[in-house]
Amino acid sequence: MIKPPFDITPTILNQCLNIAQQIGVLQGLRYSTPPVELRRTNQLKGIQSSLAIEGNTLTLDDITAINHHQPIVAKPREVLEAKNALAVYKKLTHWQPYSMESFKKAHAMMMQDLIKEAGHWRTKNVGVYAGKQLTHMAPPAEKIPQLMRHLFEFLKAQDDISLLIKACVFHYEIEFIHPFMDGNGRIGRLWQQIILMCFNPIFEFIPVETLIKSHQDEYYDVLKTCDHIGNSTAFIEFSLTLIHQALRAFYDTISYQPKTAKDRLMTAQQAFSRKEFSRKEYSSLFKSISTATASRDLALGVQEGMLKKKGEKARTLYWFFDRN
Repeated sequence: MIKPPFDITPTILNQCLNIAQQIGVLQGLRYSTPPVELRRTNQLKGIQSSLAIEGNTLTLDDITAINHHQPIVAKPREVLEAKNALAVYKKLTHWQPYSMESFKKAHAMMMQDLIKEAGHWRTKNVGVYAGKQLTHMAPPAEKIPQLMRHLFEFLKAQDDISLLIKACVFHYEIEFIHPFMDGNGRIGRLWQQIILMCFNPIFEFIPVETLIKSHQDEYYDVLKTCDHIGNSTAFIEFSLTLIHQALRAFYDTISYQPKTAKDRLMTAQQAFSRKEFSRKEYSSLFKSISTATASRDLALGVQEGMLKKKGEKARTLYWFFDRN
């Protein structure tokens, strides 16, 4: 296996920890499957954002109308792009993340009737341009089969690299290799989500593409930086930051909050595990409790043997421990 070039930095490790903690909070809320309407809305937002990054001018209302088979006034190509993307995302759980054939089939559906080579590696050399300026010269076409084989081998490898990191690396490498004549950005962002779903199923409902769209200039700048440096470290850091932000935004859409002190303590245990935390950090997990309530919760946790503590007053630190 040939590993794509990147470094695992302290920033990357810290971002992975933040993401894991945020997922722990969501799981601690016992919030398994979001309401159908929220799932649909988030998915449509992701589709609209991913298409918009590629220059499609359809709005979220337009995408919603197309999803409901309602006519809109728009360019036929843009409508077709939307219909194809909707078809692909409706099969989100169908695609096999470690299968190159599944990857190519998803691209074929995404680009159906948009390019002749849909679902097939490009056979021509291509460059990526910003206006008339060449910003990236993709690897020669004859190298694509080998590069993609190596990329999927890296993705499937049983190693200690988190799927969070692999999802970001895969996304970057698709933009770098540019294996198809068109649609590389769309399929790269889609497959990042599919890999993230292997890390945790909650990512089925969280459209990172929406945040990429709102940071589009930075997205392209970091891609360019990584091309010049020759590794994807900066892109991994950037992507993990957006993934964490997307999780926090998703948390903000959830109305359910633990109602009892014990429920809140169990949620906090999911979030912090055995890491030390302050009363302020505990309070930040819950939107509606007062400082006094947080203090009572923590005192209860200590009293009932769930928590240990050290320090005094505002400098007190707590941590959960296994009594077994």
